[in-house]
Amino acid sequence: MAVATVPDAPAPNIRVVKRSLALGSLVFIMFFTVSGGAYGLEDVVGSGGAGMAILLILITPIIWSLPTALMVAELATAMPVEGGFYFWVKRACGPFWGFQEGWWSWLTTWVDMAIYPVLFVEYSSIYFPIFETNALARWLLGASVIWFFTWLNIRGAKLVGDSSKIFGVIVLAPFVIMTVLGLFQWHYNPFHPFVVPGQTVTQSLNLALFVVMWNYLGWDGLSTIAGEMKNPRRDYPKTLVITLPLITLCYLLPVVIGLAVVGLDKPDSPIWEAGAWTDIAQTIGGHWLGVLMAFGAIVSAAGLFSALLLSVTRIPFVMGEDGYLPKVLFRIHPRYGTPWVALVVSSVIYSIFILGPFQSLVVVDVTIYAAALLLEFVALVVLRIREPDMDRPYRIPGGWPGIFLVVVFPVGIIAFALVNQVIEEGWFHAVGLAALFIVSGPILYPIAKYFKKGRGETDELLPPMEAAEMAEGGDE
Repeated sequence: MAVATVPDAPAPNIRVVKRSLALGSLVFIMFFTVSGGAYGLEDVVGSGGAGMAILLILITPIIWSLPTALMVAELATAMPVEGGFYFWVKRACGPFWGFQEGWWSWLTTWVDMAIYPVLFVEYSSIYFPIFETNALARWLLGASVIWFFTWLNIRGAKLVGDSSKIFGVIVLAPFVIMTVLGLFQWHYNPFHPFVVPGQTVTQSLNLALFVVMWNYLGWDGLSTIAGEMKNPRRDYPKTLVITLPLITLCYLLPVVIGLAVVGLDKPDSPIWEAGAWTDIAQTIGGHWLGVLMAFGAIVSAAGLFSALLLSVTRIPFVMGEDGYLPKVLFRIHPRYGTPWVALVVSSVIYSIFILGPFQSLVVVDVTIYAAALLLEFVALVVLRIREPDMDRPYRIPGGWPGIFLVVVFPVGIIAFALVNQVIEEGWFHAVGLAALFIVSGPILYPIAKYFKKGRGETDELLPPMEAAEMAEGGDE
């Protein structure tokens, strides 16, 4: 299909798509959609222990990330549509569950997107103490991050992709230097102590598991911008193959080297919590490396927010097109062809949520995300049953046993994490707030459906443009 051009004054019901994202940009956008480096991983060590952290970093991508990536590869290449997983679930399970998928996924971003400006402020406070002591200054800095990258996203996906490449190099550089220098300063057993002294294995797993799951989630994120990829059926699987091992190494090597050089339970060991990488880098390489690491952390938080904003705002955008959210969210910028209203409305919400503490945000974020992710696995199974002949450029190998293995591990780790959190923290403190968010979906659906019918709109399983393109053979 030819690339759509942006008219001078597009009609409000015409979708404008610029297919500007190639493989190189997608790799770095995916890197920031999921990871952004090892920043934010410190709490896995501080809450779980040295050996537990390394074990979780190695196991989680196998039982959490890889199955999710395989599921996403099959569905994203079968239905490479703008809005991604929202339309996968809607096609497989119907409008009600499609609405839940879209609404829950957008709600997740209310919490998730607030985490990155919070991290930006945390790392900035290392060298500017006012951001540690002054609540107003903290909020103003976090809000400035949000609105600068909102403006950047309004300018277009290609600009976000190009900036992500630069951000990626800046973020990875201090970790590479620290890892190389640390190899010659190995003092301690990086697996000791296996769990935090004074805690049981279950207690050490409590928060550490949620934090490591958060650091490995987001593999479905780029599916929402499939309509802006030059060749999603070819490039999406390649992007997953490149980024999964890259992110795992970006987590594993710095943690092992950091523990081997500074330890966890030594008298002069830094406290392993958000911000610890700066102290660890300074211990290994000196003040200059600490400064470089702190700068990398600031860039990482910015890159994470920018890349995620690109993908998450396509959900309210396509739900506005679909009629389940106000049509104003489907407005596109007359010059840049981007969903500027969805970007602005989302960023207003994120500016409010940046007031929450990091660890509490993580638990709520992972819980809501897990509910939406489970629906995507349901869609995978349902579409295999109902539409076995659907064109699937990538198909999960192994037949139904392969599907079973792909589904059972993520479902198992979600169930284990939630049950363990409830046992340790109690129902309300563990998942109470997230449960309220989840229940809001079924409550709001009849209202959204009523207004949709009132406008005389019907349900479509796929957006009109992408449905026509797929009927013509997609990108091939």
